[in-house]
Amino acid sequence: QSVHQQYGGVVPELASRAHMQNIAWVTHQALRQASIGIGDVDAIAFTLGPGLMGALLVGVSFAKGMALAAGVPLVAVNHLQGHVLAHFLDEKNETLPHPPFPFLCLLVSGGHSQILRVDAPLRHTILGGTLDDAAGEAFDKCAKVMGLPYPGGAAIDKLAQSGSPRRFEFAKPQVAHLDYSFSGLKTSFLYFLQDQVRADPDFIPKNLNDLCASLQRTIIEVLLHKLCLASRQTGIRAIAAAGGVSANSGLRTALAALGREQGWRVFLPPLRYTTDNAAMIAIAGFYNLLEGNTCGLDAVPLARM
Repeated sequence: QSVHQQYGGVVPELASRAHMQNIAWVTHQALRQASIGIGDVDAIAFTLGPGLMGALLVGVSFAKGMALAAGVPLVAVNHLQGHVLAHFLDEKNETLPHPPFPFLCLLVSGGHSQILRVDAPLRHTILGGTLDDAAGEAFDKCAKVMGLPYPGGAAIDKLAQSGSPRRFEFAKPQVAHLDYSFSGLKTSFLYFLQDQVRADPDFIPKNLNDLCASLQRTIIEVLLHKLCLASRQTGIRAIAAAGGVSANSGLRTALAALGREQGWRVFLPPLRYTTDNAAMIAIAGFYNLLEGNTCGLDAVPLARM
């Protein structure tokens, strides 16, 4: 939503208003493009959480109204589960590669960084997660410090492709087990820029591509180091990535290369299924419906789950 660009990040109130303005039109277009009517729908799946409460309320309320009018069941979906299950989507005339169970999934987005063990469509175990900032949050906040437009992660990815990833070194916080921490890296990056700009006010524009490439390389190395540990500890060699940050070209390239080195089978979703989308909520709703996991009209959204 371009409405957030002038603020350098998502403004919850504006996000909620944009949801209200678009949800009916988007739903109408989806049904039209699928050449079906609401009477052809078996259930209504919606995101229960986690997420921004205002935006969730719009979706939950709209889903309840549709389900009540159509006389079909409601299916509440965990947003993060939807990202993982995006790997089981197919195109209309094409079967896409699906990871075999069990597999490890590196789930990285603006709000979450987790390593999951996936034993079945609805059986996910969190092996590790971030203790503070998520990888996507680190990308966006560091981009904002450099004066880059929102969304910052995409801007860094684009600039990094013309930069030297070994030009600068930044802190890699070491935390126990399979957990992540990105707040130290973010602070290290901020202090480094402050020191350099103090000596040369034009330091950032002069070195922008190398800064982006070095930052991106550091974040990717932190992510993949723990993923390697998880594979060794579990013995699982089928590896998937999901979430908005899995669209990052540097991460996709590095994960594919690491997979060849480690003898993994690596699964990367098509770019259109990495960021938040309705298809991933639909496939998660499908698997929940098969298990009889429906909910009533008393369902309330949850900012955290």
